[in-house]
Amino acid sequence: MCAKTKFPLYLPGRDCPTNKNTAVIAADLRRKKSKISVYNCSEGDIQLKVEADYNTEDFPDFSAIAQKFISDYQISGIERISIAVPGPVISGRCETENLPWVIEAEVVRTDLGFKKAYLINDLEATAYSLADVYDNKFETIHTSKNRVRGNVAILAPGNGLGEAGLFYDGVSLRPFATEGGHSEFSPRTDFEIQFYQFLNKIYGIVTWESVLSKNGIYNIYRFLRDVGRHKEDQGLNEKVHNEDFLDVIAGYGRENSSRLVDLTVEMFLQFLAREANNLVLKLKATGGLIITGEITDKIHSLIDREKFYKDFKISDRMEHLLKDIPIYILRNEMGIIEGAAYYGTFIETGNQ
Repeated sequence: MCAKTKFPLYLPGRDCPTNKNTAVIAADLRRKKSKISVYNCSEGDIQLKVEADYNTEDFPDFSAIAQKFISDYQISGIERISIAVPGPVISGRCETENLPWVIEAEVVRTDLGFKKAYLINDLEATAYSLADVYDNKFETIHTSKNRVRGNVAILAPGNGLGEAGLFYDGVSLRPFATEGGHSEFSPRTDFEIQFYQFLNKIYGIVTWESVLSKNGIYNIYRFLRDVGRHKEDQGLNEKVHNEDFLDVIAGYGRENSSRLVDLTVEMFLQFLAREANNLVLKLKATGGLIITGEITDKIHSLIDREKFYKDFKISDRMEHLLKDIPIYILRNEMGIIEGAAYYGTFIETGNQ
């Protein structure tokens, strides 16, 4: 039997007898490297059986990656495949700059000879991974005795800015994707107007993804360095140009050894709290806010919980709603592919 999770999801096939002993191929696609796995299902939960990584750009389409995986690991007897993609899915089709080719669920199903092929947005897949996330997987930024069941918001800064929601139907939560990361960024102070103008010269249209992503945190860093005139010492300069920028920021942040880095993280987290506020209000997410993603994984120890909550609840007239929103950090590197596996295994009852 499945233990109850913190966020009860709508997965109608989880208790269906035909889904109790089955398997699914799940994939997490990225422009450079994609992960593909086999998950077995037993008694409403999934277990990883096989996984592999492939260089996405080495293949003409996703079907070729899947065929290589099936051949490499001699996979047989599986009838379902579930694919998480870093872009919008419209009528089973995804065309995005984040992948080198277009992918269509029906084409994949036909190419591979499966009965079912599912295509799901990657952050929607992250939401479905909550099917296997219990209290001990979360770090709490804020909790409240006045929590009200309701919609849930997910915010995930990484290569881009993922935003998703879970609609509460009175019993269960039903995940859905958004493209809210591409909505326009708006400054609040004179200093932030300077930052906006700095980004406007680069991008034209300045979105929240230009601020809250890997490129975004670097944008903040170079703005503070080049416009704010904060000193970048030689050692830091060399690391920024020769190592992974996010790792450098996280390392210096933990050591508290660079004023420039400290201000970069502080400004990033202030903007993250503000966009979290925006997302919660738009979704009326009284059920909670979940912050996840690669950047969160790297800098979670640098988050001042009290300050983040204080920045989050600033509002014109909605502080009374925002102050009781539970806020959690979720760290799960396998969340996207696990969520795709849960979706592909349990979203249908087996009779469809």
